[in-house]
Amino acid sequence: MQRGNYHPNAYLERRRNVIGGLDARTKILTALDDRGMLTVKGIAELAALSPYVSRHHLRLLEAERIVKRRGKRPYTWRITGKGQKRLIQTNE
Repeated sequence: MQRGNYHPNAYLERRRNVIGGLDARTKILTALDDRGMLTVKGIAELAALSPYVSRHHLRLLEAERIVKRRGKRPYTWRITGKGQKRLIQTNE
C-alpha cells in the first residue's frame, strides 16, 4: 500500500491517526467495501491482518459509527455509510 493513499473513513476524530493505524483501517474498509458484510475472520484474511488487529480497529471504527456489527457471535460487520465520501461516489 502506498503511503498517503488512505480510505477517507480511515481517519478517526478522537484518535491519533498514525500511519500503521491508517494502513490497517484502510485495508479493513476496502475489504468491507468489496465484500459487504464480513466476520472478523473474513476481514482478517482479506486484509492480511491478524484477527486481534482487525478486531481492535473495527472497535475503533464502531466507536466513531463508521462500521456496525450485526447478529450474534460471530458478529458480521458492515459499513454504515456515515463519514466522509470519496469524490467518485459523490458524482453518482
